[in-house]
Amino acid sequence: MPDLLIELFSEEIPARMQGKAASDLQKLVTDGLVEAGLTYKSAAAFSTPRRLTLSVEDLLAESKPVREERKGPKVGAPDQAIDGFLRGAGVTRDDLEIRDDKKGQVYFAVIQKPGRMAADVIAEVLEKAIRNFPWPKSMRWGTGTLKWVRPLHSVLCILTDEAGAEVVPLDIDGITAGNTTRGHRFLSPDAFSVTNFEDYEAKLKRANVMLRADERADMIWNDATNQAFALGLEVVEDRGLLGEVAGLVEWPVVLLGQIDPTFYELPDEVLQTSMKEHQKFFSVRNAKTGQIERFVTVANTVTADNGATILKGNQKVLFARLSDAKFFWENDLRVANAGMEPWLDSLSNVTFHNKLGTQKDRIDRIIALASEIAPLVGADTAEVAEAARVAKADLSSEMVYEFPELQGLMGRKYASKAGLSDAIAAAAQEHYSPLGPSDDVPTAPVSVAVALADKLDTLTGFWVIDEKPTGSKDPFALRRAALGVIRLADGNSVSIHLNQVLPAALRRAEADSLKTFLDDEPIIFGTGELSKPLLHSLASWQTEEPLATLAVHVESDDLTNVEKLAASEKLRSKVLSGHPDEAANLLSFFHDRLKVYLKDQGIRHDIIDACIAMDGSDDLTLLVKRAKALAATLATDDGENLIQGFKRANNILTKEEAKDGVEYSYGADPKHAQHDSERALFVALDEADKVIAPAMTAQDFGTAMAAMAALRGPIDAFFTDVQVNADQQVVRRNRLNLLSRIRKTCLGVADLTRIDG
Repeated sequence: MPDLLIELFSEEIPARMQGKAASDLQKLVTDGLVEAGLTYKSAAAFSTPRRLTLSVEDLLAESKPVREERKGPKVGAPDQAIDGFLRGAGVTRDDLEIRDDKKGQVYFAVIQKPGRMAADVIAEVLEKAIRNFPWPKSMRWGTGTLKWVRPLHSVLCILTDEAGAEVVPLDIDGITAGNTTRGHRFLSPDAFSVTNFEDYEAKLKRANVMLRADERADMIWNDATNQAFALGLEVVEDRGLLGEVAGLVEWPVVLLGQIDPTFYELPDEVLQTSMKEHQKFFSVRNAKTGQIERFVTVANTVTADNGATILKGNQKVLFARLSDAKFFWENDLRVANAGMEPWLDSLSNVTFHNKLGTQKDRIDRIIALASEIAPLVGADTAEVAEAARVAKADLSSEMVYEFPELQGLMGRKYASKAGLSDAIAAAAQEHYSPLGPSDDVPTAPVSVAVALADKLDTLTGFWVIDEKPTGSKDPFALRRAALGVIRLADGNSVSIHLNQVLPAALRRAEADSLKTFLDDEPIIFGTGELSKPLLHSLASWQTEEPLATLAVHVESDDLTNVEKLAASEKLRSKVLSGHPDEAANLLSFFHDRLKVYLKDQGIRHDIIDACIAMDGSDDLTLLVKRAKALAATLATDDGENLIQGFKRANNILTKEEAKDGVEYSYGADPKHAQHDSERALFVALDEADKVIAPAMTAQDFGTAMAAMAALRGPIDAFFTDVQVNADQQVVRRNRLNLLSRIRKTCLGVADLTRIDG
């Protein structure tokens, strides 16, 4: 069975595209081979800046013949339907067979495909893969029609077996497949031939090309850390940068450079970001002082002066970059030391969203919302309001304008320079967190309050303008924001009733949305255009009073109260999404995100549904506690069997209530009990109620559910020993009322009707 080797040799492929491109090549080729009937043992793809390589082992030398039967239209169907079937099957009418079917006679096409040689299949599959390759961006060059990420120079494609290597016949826009490739652009540019993958990889290494990206990354890291260690330094780890740099070089040469001491006063984060983003340098710090003093750059060639000229050029460019950063830092410090007011004022000229106003509008909303949340998280309201006011001030700074990824971090430094408290400074950085499932959750009360307000404002704002996530599309990262709220609440045991917070936040976002609309769109009503002051007054209502009552509060000599009411309704109908209850809609979105969050912790959806159905489902922390307690209970034998007993009681009770046309919800009396199991169940329910009620009040769900699970034995014994539908009506009604007590006791803990099984 032959082995297949493919190499697509081109100009430099961007590092960010290489890994996916190698995977895409493997998938496109191997899927095409298997679809054509050529199976294989294993496949591996590799990438360097100038080549994509695929190695396939133990490929079938020839595909097997295939016989396929396709069922077509009924006999007598329209010609158009039959012709379409013929085109799809690739046969003629003479090739069709008529067979009997359940619905009459139908046409069948028998398609015979003979076996094909591997080389013919590979040529067809590879050409299709190259012409349809899913590059994020591609280009054409010369006079050909072929598109590739960068000009494609050559294609190596060989099949190797015991008899030797065979070139697969392939020609794409004048590029003919062969058995040759080239080494490093500068160190070994001459062409050479190869016979198989082992020969290919070995000759590439002799030609100064490391084929495997992980090998290049390991070499870079080991050389960098060894050079730094020899000088008492340490390289700042950055796996993302390491992977990117490994995609920039085919023969990595590590060089250690010096940072001018003039720039030591810059924050470490600024030094790291500037060197990483602009130069792809690794930061190297003094192990004793922690100061970043040097950098590591990776060259793609060996020079006679051991990289001295390369380092000199890099240090010259770095000096210019860090000079800019130092200029930004010093300018920003002057503003920060003056209290950051110019930055805060300038945010009124920065658009947050064209339907939600400016960053200043958003900050005002966050201040109001954070102030409401502050007492709930144990934070000082005034301190939270100030933290919310300055949290995004650094967005106007020169440093963040140059390096957007430093937002928040620079805000913390500038807030400290402005003389604000440590809690406020920390909130400027931490209010963005958590950014993802692996990001840490803030725990400082001020940071938690502002972080919750920031994310809730994002959600309510985009909910108001009807920019909700749909399917896989979530351009404003609202799912991430909702998960952030859940993690903040759960991680800090914060009890926030969203039904009390969301309506006011939605109204504030609605008012800003309306005002923003008014700045761009005149509203015509009655005899003319309504005045801006009147419209802004109509847009600013943030109360639950009816519009008819509010209309009288708006001053205008031109309109009657009825006209004002109609104008406000017209204004709102033009801008808002039209959902009658956005708070409930948004709460449902939180519940969906909560299911995803808890599913990752092993909690089933039906358990979460059982908890959501209970009172207090707008408190995310309470929901998490209840769901975890219920999941733990159902994981026990008592809990699992209790569900069966509860469902049996509920099913019997529901059926008998429907048949009798009455509700058996009270009146169970132990004096009518006729069996020991019956009397024992009364006692067990009394004891459970004594525990469950106070435990639920204290939100001690574990205790409440343990007490509920303890009913498993008495309920099982009751159903084993007692016939519910007794002949005596008094006894029957008493037992049905006893089942009602079981249902009421269990449903007081969670809606067990929603539990599967």
